[in-house]
Amino acid sequence: MNLQGQTGIMNTTTPYWIETAQLPHFETLTQDLHVDVAIIGGGITGITAAYLLKQAGKTVALLEKGSCADIYTGHTTAHLTCVSDIFLTDLVKNFGQDHAQAVWDAGFAAIDQIENLVTSERIDCEFSRVPGYLHAQLQGGTADERPDFKAQAAQAEKLGFEASYTDRIPFFGLPGTMFPNQAKFHPRKYVKALLEKIPGRGSYIFEHTMAEEVVEKPLGIKVGEYTVNCDYVIVATHVPLMGKTNLVSATLLQTKIFPYTSYALGAHVPKGTIPEALYWDTSDPYHYLRVDPKPDYDYIIFGGSDHKTGQAEDTEAQYNKLEKLLKKVIPMAQLSHRWSGQVIETMDGLPYIGETSKKQFVGTGFSGNGMTFGTLTAMMAYDKIMGRKNPWKELFHPDRKKIKGGAWDYLRENKDYPYYLVKTRLQSAEGTKVETLKPGEGRILELDGKKVAVSRAVGGDLHYCSAVCTHMGCLVEWNNAEKSWDCPCHGSRFAASGELIAGPAETALESVQPKSK
Repeated sequence: MNLQGQTGIMNTTTPYWIETAQLPHFETLTQDLHVDVAIIGGGITGITAAYLLKQAGKTVALLEKGSCADIYTGHTTAHLTCVSDIFLTDLVKNFGQDHAQAVWDAGFAAIDQIENLVTSERIDCEFSRVPGYLHAQLQGGTADERPDFKAQAAQAEKLGFEASYTDRIPFFGLPGTMFPNQAKFHPRKYVKALLEKIPGRGSYIFEHTMAEEVVEKPLGIKVGEYTVNCDYVIVATHVPLMGKTNLVSATLLQTKIFPYTSYALGAHVPKGTIPEALYWDTSDPYHYLRVDPKPDYDYIIFGGSDHKTGQAEDTEAQYNKLEKLLKKVIPMAQLSHRWSGQVIETMDGLPYIGETSKKQFVGTGFSGNGMTFGTLTAMMAYDKIMGRKNPWKELFHPDRKKIKGGAWDYLRENKDYPYYLVKTRLQSAEGTKVETLKPGEGRILELDGKKVAVSRAVGGDLHYCSAVCTHMGCLVEWNNAEKSWDCPCHGSRFAASGELIAGPAETALESVQPKSK
């Protein structure tokens, strides 16, 4: 394990992600080019944007000053979560219920996007859906936090998100709130698969290629003696460059973001010691943990000890403090890695995502949730370039003023956004036992780990079909009056046994034969 001395200090600060996944290498830019979209920054934001736009038929050039996914994406802890640094109750208080719901919806939409790409591209990146636990301080506090956790759960349920209070979270035995359907993955294995799909047919990736200036007429990016001309620019760097934004605007954005350094420890623990999940405590700064099962052991990543970048006299002491706490709360942990990363905070706690000038899109201020909000930035940039409506445009805009107040029916105004077509997939099944069904009833039950539409005929016979509408993938709902399965997204209707009654779906629900009935 290459430990040194009694404190367990390691000789290297190479992140676990970089050590366990090699990425392809790309050439340096050596010619003038013209593409539809030029992207500055080869982390998850830029890579995802390049992939999505390439798949949509655009030509792209991705410019990275070093090696792709080495800096921020390579130094993350890769939590994928809708749970923001601001408690949900505070989000509602600060921004209103619709805006708070929109923030969490945006996080879930980004996780859905990652999961969809993992599935469609068959990416082996250890992606898994796991619960997330927001819990009491690991170091112990004097205040009773149980009312706060109960309030978080109640607020989440009120906004349509699943959550539950627990007196004792797994392993630590502390009170907290559990949020299902969060996720985690290996970030470099994920972006590796996307990187391999970008070059070709007029699209490029260039490494060790420093973008020096964004010029306006004609729009392009200066790289030494060469220029990449384009119709649109995405600035996907951690701290956005000025680009072609005017000096006042650029300076204002820079004054609204604050860089912090966060520290992470990687360690082995005996298999099954801590349930697989994401964990965050309420310390300030807070501590965070993820657990990944391996064949012979479990690997944990434990982080915290955040401080403003450049404002810690002894960064070694930050590692030591974090290691001491890890040994206290998880004594069996055997250290193997340590590294630090940078997170960017904003004045109001929400990211800045959007155009800073015409045809120039940026994303920053992800507040320690970079894998999620970086993906969201790519999705929003894609929507902008493709001329599509996006429900979070005003919420995250870099020039936003105070966003609370004013009538905004968030669900009604954005019901046609593609995210809502699959959002119902995150909803819980209505049970696991077919015996609970009465004649004439239908429910979505979880059988063999899948959501199944189960109905019982008046005569007692049971029908099993896939709960996924064959039109756009929403989950169907039982129509108790008509004894049919109806799709809440676009109105397709199916008989209790799954046969198609009315479109826009064109095929019946898939028949299912579950092992557990």
